[in-house]
Amino acid sequence: MPAGSFDRRRFLHAAAIGAVSVPILGGFPREARASTETSPLWAEFLREPFRHPQIPNIAWAGYRGGEKKPHPPVRANVLRYGAPNDGSADAAPAINRAIEDVGRRGGGTVLLPPGVYRTDDVILVGYDGVVLRGAGNSQTVIQPTRHLEDVIGVHRSRFGPITRDDSAWSWTGGLVWVSHRDRYRALVDEIRATMRAPEIWTGDETLATVTATASRGDFTLTVDDPCRLQRGMRVLLKIDDDDQYGLLKHMCGDVPGTADYVWTDKTKLVSYRPYVWPVLITRIRGNRIELEQPLPLDIRAGWRTRLTTTGPVIYEAGVEGITIRLPLVPQQKHLKDKGFNGLLFQCAWNCWADDVVVENSDNGIILTCAKNTTVRGTRVGGRMRHHSHACREQSHDNLFEDFAIDEATVPLAAGANHHGINVEGLSSGNVWSNGRMDNGTFDTHRGLPFGNVRTQITVDNDASHGGSADAGPLYGARFTHWNVTVVNQRAGGVKIDGVAPYSATVGISEVTDFGQIDKPDFAGPLNSRLESYGDTSVVPPNLYQAQRKARRKGWC
Repeated sequence: MPAGSFDRRRFLHAAAIGAVSVPILGGFPREARASTETSPLWAEFLREPFRHPQIPNIAWAGYRGGEKKPHPPVRANVLRYGAPNDGSADAAPAINRAIEDVGRRGGGTVLLPPGVYRTDDVILVGYDGVVLRGAGNSQTVIQPTRHLEDVIGVHRSRFGPITRDDSAWSWTGGLVWVSHRDRYRALVDEIRATMRAPEIWTGDETLATVTATASRGDFTLTVDDPCRLQRGMRVLLKIDDDDQYGLLKHMCGDVPGTADYVWTDKTKLVSYRPYVWPVLITRIRGNRIELEQPLPLDIRAGWRTRLTTTGPVIYEAGVEGITIRLPLVPQQKHLKDKGFNGLLFQCAWNCWADDVVVENSDNGIILTCAKNTTVRGTRVGGRMRHHSHACREQSHDNLFEDFAIDEATVPLAAGANHHGINVEGLSSGNVWSNGRMDNGTFDTHRGLPFGNVRTQITVDNDASHGGSADAGPLYGARFTHWNVTVVNQRAGGVKIDGVAPYSATVGISEVTDFGQIDKPDFAGPLNSRLESYGDTSVVPPNLYQAQRKARRKGWC
């Protein structure tokens, strides 16, 4: 089937297993609704939108908490910097010069007119306020020729011995890379010197210490001394754990089974701590600090909680209207990717991608330590890949919307693995909304992500999740899958009421256990909810859009 085409056979099968007629708007499923009866869980949520036990508040997900992206004026045309657009020679130096020039002048749009831009190096969007804009994904093509191992060097996992030949390019890095230039250069230097580099949020200078407990859903904190804080400041809220793993247990909803769960050998998970949540300060009154968003977790006595600096972070940068077309080379075995990766946002806040296509990649679109970034109107296609989307290393409150994952033009290679839409590593508040997945699964990759939502998605659920045993539980609390049509009726990764603590599975088509079948990490009651099973006419049809609307109306 041609990339991006609509498979009528699958559509009819989806309707036969319980989905209503699904008009296709712009290639994405939007279900027609016959029912007008509001979901009881939705009515419950509206009564307590900041502290519902199973459903997270994701109304602040995406660019600037859900605002429309800006359209900065064009400041540079890469053709005037000497970039050939016929694929005949390396255009990367000219494109990067244009980005740097516009960045040094305070930001704006760098235009890539129609054509094919061969690139032999990474395209780095490393300045605040710079937008790399093509003429549309059907007209502007970036065509990398070299993988990241060739461009930057061998990159090993920070876990395990250096002699282990697993490639970290299997889950990070992009040949179009959006990250602050200082962070990028430091990371590249570290990889070339040691073959390893940390990907975490940095910024360890304490600005204030939180002195009082607070509850999930609160907008205010009490600090010891606010003199180094100011309204409009972006900070990192860091919550340390206690020696009884109380914070990790709380991320799992404090279900009874967390008391008997073995935390001591979860070395990878423990290394992710502290929980790091970037947030904007909106008001200061005495020692009371008001935040832009409600807290995603409690703050309890015994957890060292503080506000710190952020380190180098990129803001207000975007990539629009391009196709990143990687060379059609054989897919590598699992964890051996060389780094034919598409688009990466790293330590990026209030950034976006729009109208971007990635073809023939090892990994399609990756968010690593990203905050309030919107990825909208994207498509990942071509040959089979390791991750179509990856959202990792404490990425929070990001939005993937109106997305598509095409049927692979070349199937999965022997010894390789495909996951689909991934979230891991204490990441929270992330949303996948209104998507079509011709392959892949809802990949929760251990590392205790929590409070994430997948809503209004049609999926041919043919892949498997990953995650090593030392990364801890597969799910934290408040995962919600809302209005999901599973074309092939496979339950794994979608129907999660029997495996995820304090979760909600609402309005999914009928499914059956086969393939990868998960067992709960925690013994005893999970306090999860299952509603409208086998009926995708749930109202509201899209949980994210409904929460956004309710927020605009004041939650009334």
